[in-house]
Amino acid sequence: MATVDDGVTPRRRFRGGLVTVATVTALLAAMGLTVLGVGAADNAVATFDASSWLWSSARGELARVNGVTARVDTRLEVPGARQHPVQVAQTDRLLVLRDLSTGQVSSLDLATLRIIATSPTTPGLGVNVVLHEEAAFVVDAVQGIIRQLDPRSLTPVGNPVHFPPGITGGSVDGKGRLWIAVPSEGTVSAITAAPLPSPSTSTEGGLGPELIDTYDVAEPHHELMVSTLDDGAAVLDRTAGVLVQVRQGDRTDTPLATSAPAVLPARTSGSAVPVTVPSQRRVHVVTDGVVTDFTVPGSGDDLSPAVSWAGRFYCADEATGTVYVLDGTGRLIDSVGGRPAGPLELEVRENHLFINAPDSSTARVVDDRHRVRDVDKYANDVLGGDPPPAPPQPPPPKKPKVSQPGPPRAVTAAAGNAQARVSWRAAAANGAEIIRYVVTGGGQRVEVGANQRAVEIKELTNGETYEFSVFAVNAKGEGPARTSNPVTPTAAVPDPPASVTAQARPDGTVAVRWPAANGQGNTIARYVVTAASAGTNAPAGESKGTELVVPAGDLEFGRQYAFSVVAVNDKGAGSADSPVSNTVVPYAPPGQPVDLRATTVAEQPGTVAVRWGPAQANGRPVTAYQVEVGGQRSEVTDTRTTVRGLGDGQQVAVTVRAVTEAGPGPEATATARTVAEPRVTVTGSSATATSVTVSFTVDAGGGKATCALSTGGRPAVSGPCSRITVSGLTPSTAYTFTVTATNAAGPGNATRGQSTAALYGTATCRNGDSGEEATYCDEDVDGRNGNEIFAVPRQDDPRQVGWAEPGTRLQAYCRQAGEEVYAYIYNGHKRSTWWVRVEYQGRNYIPWAWLNLDGGDDIDVLPTC
Repeated sequence: MATVDDGVTPRRRFRGGLVTVATVTALLAAMGLTVLGVGAADNAVATFDASSWLWSSARGELARVNGVTARVDTRLEVPGARQHPVQVAQTDRLLVLRDLSTGQVSSLDLATLRIIATSPTTPGLGVNVVLHEEAAFVVDAVQGIIRQLDPRSLTPVGNPVHFPPGITGGSVDGKGRLWIAVPSEGTVSAITAAPLPSPSTSTEGGLGPELIDTYDVAEPHHELMVSTLDDGAAVLDRTAGVLVQVRQGDRTDTPLATSAPAVLPARTSGSAVPVTVPSQRRVHVVTDGVVTDFTVPGSGDDLSPAVSWAGRFYCADEATGTVYVLDGTGRLIDSVGGRPAGPLELEVRENHLFINAPDSSTARVVDDRHRVRDVDKYANDVLGGDPPPAPPQPPPPKKPKVSQPGPPRAVTAAAGNAQARVSWRAAAANGAEIIRYVVTGGGQRVEVGANQRAVEIKELTNGETYEFSVFAVNAKGEGPARTSNPVTPTAAVPDPPASVTAQARPDGTVAVRWPAANGQGNTIARYVVTAASAGTNAPAGESKGTELVVPAGDLEFGRQYAFSVVAVNDKGAGSADSPVSNTVVPYAPPGQPVDLRATTVAEQPGTVAVRWGPAQANGRPVTAYQVEVGGQRSEVTDTRTTVRGLGDGQQVAVTVRAVTEAGPGPEATATARTVAEPRVTVTGSSATATSVTVSFTVDAGGGKATCALSTGGRPAVSGPCSRITVSGLTPSTAYTFTVTATNAAGPGNATRGQSTAALYGTATCRNGDSGEEATYCDEDVDGRNGNEIFAVPRQDDPRQVGWAEPGTRLQAYCRQAGEEVYAYIYNGHKRSTWWVRVEYQGRNYIPWAWLNLDGGDDIDVLPTC
């Protein structure tokens, strides 16, 4: 039942108790944002252009995506929100963010692109922010409180609406009504916003949100899920497998043939309501009371609720990053994306479907003709560097053997006045998610949702003794029952504890405390503590004293919980529930950073690059990572760092651990090696008369090496780090070559000796056909003739050494410029100023005009002397 503090009576039936805990009240200083990309002045416009703001957790920023162009036109960095999950609520002129890691709610004015107000909420899952036109709501599902806010100042408007704790829902239909389901009562209610007061009027105590309709939609304690419609709401009774639609004041029930828990999207557009059964990969579509169903391709149970858009159904598989597109008959029309895996957010807005992957740089826009376009959320190189890499996907877990559930644990009963309270701990699901629990006893059979593990059995007779049995049901059938202790209802029940407080501790436990209850003449034997969260209600434990410490791991880290306590006397009679405690979020030290990789930085000496995937936060945001590399300690807020100042070629141990409010978590370890000086190994060499090639291998030491080959007195020749050739050498000469490989750590060397091969030429002089020309080349005569050899590169008779008979083979060494010689017809009219130093009575010179070198007579192969 719901109540409104100002006493206004709703127009439809409601009933139940009152919860009186305030939520959002404080107004904090505005925090700064960084506008990335185009200037703020160019983008300070309302988003009337089919745009949507999409969150990127890796960068901690928002991107405004234009649905028409599928391009980003504005990016905003939110300080301190990197790697945080953030809920985005938006209209054409307003944007409200809630950081789930810190609980902070921020209001952004789209006309100025500035934060104009912030306000705190309890961190974690359990609080939801809803924005519609000029109204904002904060839905505290744990406490059961709905408060309207001024979306600009985030100050409360009027008095809140109160429900029992553990409500679900919290989205607005097409007519502007906020719909809330109350599982403990089996009802759904509609709330409308109050008009905002004028600036001169106080927001406190004036007109507030109004509860206008309440409908019975299920038996009490059934598990409920809400999807708002264009006009009304669809409520899925997950326990009974029934979809209840409330449209224009009329209720329609549609049974569903489901044997496993199903889910709904938060908002459904059009007349067809898709109901998704993730574990079976099936979608049941309810249209005007008619049910059709189909199977989604793929395997696994990571399906998000199917979203209806323009006559088709979009089904996101977060395990593969794929969105399957099916028509109304279940025929696969298309598949969108695929890898990387992670959360996928689907929202129909401004006549477009926006598909956002918060953990990656990619989003997609689908128009009403189902054209899909990719969006780069990090577009235009506004922010340098790449986003942190997605960690590799773990191997798929082995599928457990599926069977009927096990028996519930710790089934206990406490008697009340003509009633009994039965509670139990969860049964083993045995591979198939539990659909419901069934409680029998006292001539009654009560079915409750899988997360509603405490129920009151009423209409019992005081003085009679009862026992109650509880069993679980999954897709494979009913599990074995467990029977409670016997209880005898009585009017002599104790009072409940007057108040309850809860404290989350850094070790993962939660301490729940209360004052001693009045036993009304009997002794209090024990206290039974129940934990309520969004849509859940389950026993947390029992205590004989006035404190219960809930063990670490019994409650989900990062989720909000509140507690109530029942006093049970020595006669077995139990009190009513105490008031609900404050809300707490269990937390513990963070998990181990994942996919730690430490690598050599090839371009820098003594440097190692370290990167890792985010650690599991376990209920509190990760504030820093402690990194130790080779004894050097540092603290960073990113998931990557570069450590310098290490030794060359040093093997180092690397450890990284996350730090939160709960302290440091377990360390992840790796090893790395800095760049070492290269090591060169010569594997061979070969030579021609004027060049030498040296072959070698290089161990680059983890760096990037450049290589060169040198010999004394000559410039080094650069080349690939496998073989290098030095040309222009002197034939028949011994050389020593040095191979040098250089990287960031310095040079490494190796030497090799190699002689060049000998180069020969043929002394050539061919006689003519007649006269003196016929005998010109026959022998050495006075005056000039062919093949004369001199000690100098000119035809200086006193310096003539001798004459080479035509056809003589002479070993050549080098060339020297000198007197021009013309061989006329005797050697093909060869004319040159080059002389070749040859082996002839020592090393002397013959004109190249008379010497034909081997290998094509190329004078350029010889070095200069």
